[in-house]
Amino acid sequence: MSPLKIAAILWVLTASLFAATASADWPANVKVVEAAKGKTVKVKGSFEAGTAIEDLSWAWSSSNACFPGTQAAKFSGHHVFFVTRIPPRSIMTITVIPDDEKQDVSIYAYMIGTTYFYLPPALPSSVTCEANHKWDRPWAGKTQDHTRSVEVNAIGNPYNVVIGVSGPGSAVNGSFTLEVTVK
Repeated sequence: MSPLKIAAILWVLTASLFAATASADWPANVKVVEAAKGKTVKVKGSFEAGTAIEDLSWAWSSSNACFPGTQAAKFSGHHVFFVTRIPPRSIMTITVIPDDEKQDVSIYAYMIGTTYFYLPPALPSSVTCEANHKWDRPWAGKTQDHTRSVEVNAIGNPYNVVIGVSGPGSAVNGSFTLEVTVK
């Protein structure tokens, strides 16, 4: 077999392995989002599909550094989970848009290896974790609307990206759209 044919076969195998986000390995309450480089995927979600997480200390542990304990109240509502995979040499922007502009929402996203399937509160560590929530006060030169966005990036390896949509204790009802863009 020629080296070109071998390379083509390896490329197809790698692409098919990458495309399989291993949905069978995630619990039923996690929605798999098939993100693709150069595309934006939109998925509907609702807080009724989530559950509260009583122990949020995983978020401010030094192994995750997702959000500080002082912001725990902004993540005390139901948590709705989504998962996708970020390809190497990519930047992923994740935005949550509540259907009701008055709905207070928060978002976090963390990257873990492609063979790990950890969900909070049993998250021992992550490669990176980013969060966004309603500000406590205005920031000079910046404005905040009802949407929340985070960004993660992968340099040389693909990663599983777990996305949590939550909000304050009142975030137990209501729906939203999640947008995932990969560049």
